Amino acid sequence: MDLTFEEARRRAEVVAAIGPDWDPVAALRGENEAYALLHSGLDAEQQRTYDRLVAAGVLPNEGPVRAAALPHRHGGASCP
Repeated sequence: MDLTFEEARRRAEVVAAIGPDWDPVAALRGENEAYALLHSGLDAEQQRTYDRLVAAGVLPNEGPVRAAALPHRHGGASCP
């Protein structure tokens, strides 16, 4: 069974649903910022667990991440 046509149709529907204003670079930047925030501010035990998961290859090694190092974005609910 050839699903090539159905896959092309599915992809076209996804792109149409996303709309013309979607910015993949901004979306990736937002994902990276969220990931950095998720792994920032860990206490000592959490940091040890995180380090073990990185060493085991479960999580990618992104190096030390600090929420304060993230770029400040204006215009959000918590930003003036």
